[in-house]
Amino acid sequence: MGLITLSEVKPGLKLGSDVQTLRGNVLLQKGKIILPKDVEVLRAFMIHQIDIEQEKVVASGGSSSKGLAGASGAATVAEKSGDRTGTIVSVPVSTLQDEYEKMVTMTKKAFLSSLAAELPVYELRTQLETLFVHLKQYNVLTFSPRVMKEHDYIYHHAVLSAITSYQLAQWVELPSKDWMQVAFAGLFHDIGNNKVDPQILHKPSSLTAEEQEEIRQHTKYGYQILKQAKAINEGARLAALQHHEKVDGSGYPLHLTGTQIHIYAKIVAIADIFHAMTLDRIYRKAQSPYLVLDQIQSEAFGKLDPSIVNTFVQRSTQIHNGIRVKLSNNQIGEIIFSDRDHPTRPMVSVEGTIINLMQQRQLYIQEVLG
Repeated sequence: MGLITLSEVKPGLKLGSDVQTLRGNVLLQKGKIILPKDVEVLRAFMIHQIDIEQEKVVASGGSSSKGLAGASGAATVAEKSGDRTGTIVSVPVSTLQDEYEKMVTMTKKAFLSSLAAELPVYELRTQLETLFVHLKQYNVLTFSPRVMKEHDYIYHHAVLSAITSYQLAQWVELPSKDWMQVAFAGLFHDIGNNKVDPQILHKPSSLTAEEQEEIRQHTKYGYQILKQAKAINEGARLAALQHHEKVDGSGYPLHLTGTQIHIYAKIVAIADIFHAMTLDRIYRKAQSPYLVLDQIQSEAFGKLDPSIVNTFVQRSTQIHNGIRVKLSNNQIGEIIFSDRDHPTRPMVSVEGTIINLMQQRQLYIQEVLG
């Protein structure tokens, strides 16, 4: 259909290209189906014309193919012979959640046996590869485990850190040979906790100075464990040692600064903080992912690598127009626009009223509903 004027825009049309504001921010993404509220948004941003995709005409009675995977999550195969249709075979199709849960189970088994046996790196790699087949379904702000027992936090945190680190390695354009090693770095970064006294590790109250020092030893313990592991590189081992270092030298255990910290450790540090704060723990409820992103951004000033933080925040928030959210005042709304300069504080439509979180700073997104 091509370019049409705003007066010609009707709900149900499909965008053929991104719609951008005068400042160059993406307002509506290519492929989006126009809804009635979108017409109002276009008018509010004074968009005069948009590109509409030409609809494809599908033969065979006007019905379009949806692919092999149906709503039930199974692939269906039908064999035809003459006028007869053979038996329909339903083949279960795994999902991101299925493979995630298998990964958590394998990680738990590997961690618990790591002090007495060699880490099964090759088996873990195979399952990670199977999990990453579903990476397009993963969104760091909206994904949450279907089931999570409180005492299994460490294993969920490890797997989520692996997925996010792998994705972040791609976003910062590390060579593809590094991606799986960065995933290992995320998966194993806290493995040294196995050698920390469980009563200290899971203590719900404040730690003493001696207990804090024992907790900090997990970085050295982790490096020692990983030195014995095969098929992981030195960067993954250093991530276990260095993921609590800060670029200003205020971290531990070696008080490294800037370029002294391995790139893997800088990536894992961000994933570690994000998932530690957005997962439920025995002594602390999960925090809003958007609020955590704000806090990570503030950490970028002297603590975390600012360029990696900026990439993480920009890429994790850029696809959220249309997502339903709960605000901190318990109102339910829908994200309609995210400014790339302030991606954690988008515009939210609540019952027809547009709330600009950049202006109403007392509010923030409490929960992403999907």
